[in-house]
Amino acid sequence: LESLTKNFPTLKRAQFWMSFGDSYLKHLEVLGNVGMTGIEPIDYNGQKIVPIQFLKALLPDPSTLGPRTKGKTCIGCVVKGIKDGKEKIVYLYNIKDHQDCYQEVQSQAISYTTGVPAMIGAKMMLEGKWKQPGVWNIEQFDPDPFMEDMNKYGLPWNVIELDNFNLDD
Repeated sequence: LESLTKNFPTLKRAQFWMSFGDSYLKHLEVLGNVGMTGIEPIDYNGQKIVPIQFLKALLPDPSTLGPRTKGKTCIGCVVKGIKDGKEKIVYLYNIKDHQDCYQEVQSQAISYTTGVPAMIGAKMMLEGKWKQPGVWNIEQFDPDPFMEDMNKYGLPWNVIELDNFNLDD
């Protein structure tokens, strides 16, 4: 978000949101209530341990979750702006099924939706489409070849126009 506001100075507001299911949030709340999400070392039987690191050691390796992860991800952006002199609000999004990802690459959709865009960005650099001297953020490059490759490499996206959508609510 920081680089977006620097590279698009007319941008008035940029927010990032994630949503989680009630079960996940309840588990996280309970773990927090009993101190397991703490990052400060505590003394346990004469040894210093960091609760969240101990918790990580107890949890399953994320790479083993693919076969049993069910459901879908939805990643999107609601964008409000002026196009052709008229205010417009659109929702650009992608939906990916965990089991489809597992069938293709033996991973769940979280890893897939993280890895595919990174691969496409690297591809854009290797092809010279996103290569300039200095340090650049992706929003400073032409998005069209990236978005075309999102469709080509398993993350098809959709756009819908939102009428009467209030971004201030």
